[in-house]
Amino acid sequence: MYQLAIKKYLEEHGFEALRPRAVLFDMDGVLYDSMPNHAIAWQESMARFHIHMTAEDAYATEGARGVDTIRMMVRIQQQREITEAEAQKMYDEKSRLFHSLQEAPIMPGILELMAQIHEAGIQCGVVTGSGQRPLIQRILKDFGDYVDESHITTAYDVRRGKPNPDPYLVGLEKAGNLHPSQAIVVENAPLGIRAGVAARIFTIGVNTGPLPNDQLLQAGAHLLFPNMPALSAAWKHFDL
Repeated sequence: MYQLAIKKYLEEHGFEALRPRAVLFDMDGVLYDSMPNHAIAWQESMARFHIHMTAEDAYATEGARGVDTIRMMVRIQQQREITEAEAQKMYDEKSRLFHSLQEAPIMPGILELMAQIHEAGIQCGVVTGSGQRPLIQRILKDFGDYVDESHITTAYDVRRGKPNPDPYLVGLEKAGNLHPSQAIVVENAPLGIRAGVAARIFTIGVNTGPLPNDQLLQAGAHLLFPNMPALSAAWKHFDL
């Protein structure tokens, strides 16, 4: 199954081989089981600005820059445009609420997966729609054996966030100006999967949230796993 998915990807883009030199991970829902906290923070913070946001909205827009999500919600619900600076003030309130909640645990299976990748001589990078400094510091604390700051791409590295390819294109640059066929993306959300696919990178979906599998497959995931331990267990069978 895995080799068939890789073969289809290579044929689609006319690439000779998949020879990964980097694996680019999303953060929320991939490194950390943090999406339940984000859903709470989004709902409560946006209500203070008279914006109705559901948990489903939070999961469906995960991976996008927070300011872009807020501007979209204001446009849809209040029929007006706000500046990025205005959206940033609203996002700051969401961030404050998020950090007031209990710290989200490390996603089961992710450290085991990174260890395998590291042992194979492949570098690990992080590509997140967040730009919050405390979260970046936590990545370095929890995953410092595998990830350094020069390989973390945040919302402040791009003008266009996911689902545009820009974040993952920057991730390729930070990994050493790699060709798309020299990387793999690991994502849990439709917007992030679309971004990886748009960057022409082999993109693995891991459904760690409540969205149906079809949403991740329709976004273009080349492979789909039910959780991170399943991907970790399958990694050695990829024959990369």
